[in-house]
Amino acid sequence: MSEIKDISLQVFLDQLASKASTPGGGSVAAIMGAQSAALTSMVCNLTLGKAKYAEVENDIRALLEKSEVLRDQLTRMIKADIDVFNQLMATYALPKETDEQKVIRSAEIQKALREATEIPVACTRLCAEAIALSRVAAEKGNIGAISDAGVAAMAAYSGVKSAALNVYINAASLKDREFAEAKLAELDQILNGLDDDVEHIYQLVKNKL
Repeated sequence: MSEIKDISLQVFLDQLASKASTPGGGSVAAIMGAQSAALTSMVCNLTLGKAKYAEVENDIRALLEKSEVLRDQLTRMIKADIDVFNQLMATYALPKETDEQKVIRSAEIQKALREATEIPVACTRLCAEAIALSRVAAEKGNIGAISDAGVAAMAAYSGVKSAALNVYINAASLKDREFAEAKLAELDQILNGLDDDVEHIYQLVKNKL
């Protein structure tokens, strides 16, 4: 079976619109982050080798390397989200006829919920990194592609906020409140100041247009 990243856009959208539980919002969040990284790479590729930007050549080359690594990480997270959701759904389908089965089922659900909380936290972190990279692209990249740097920031921002919603919904179902609160605190740290950062990038790009 083909991975979600290997199918056509139309097939993906059809699957997204269907009754199937996956792909869903978590995969879309990762895709938005991957798109952001790809746009930053595009700005870099449109900047490198141009005499006008010779002074920032090394910075842009380093930025391109980072954005491509990030694009790969976020692309792989699309499948990770699907896998963990399917795993969670499988635990809900476990038998619960006896007390022993109920105990086993509950433990497996909680184990899957932990991972289903950790993955979107990781996605928010990666998308936040994508925002930071888009800022460098907006500051130093080819002015002819400056709007793309802005779109990169907005796409990653949507990815962050979207993945955060998956953290909240899964953390709420965790019985291990110490773990849940730790993940929520980690999420708060990632989100702290991000709204202002994105608005700064947006205005930076807008003022260059």
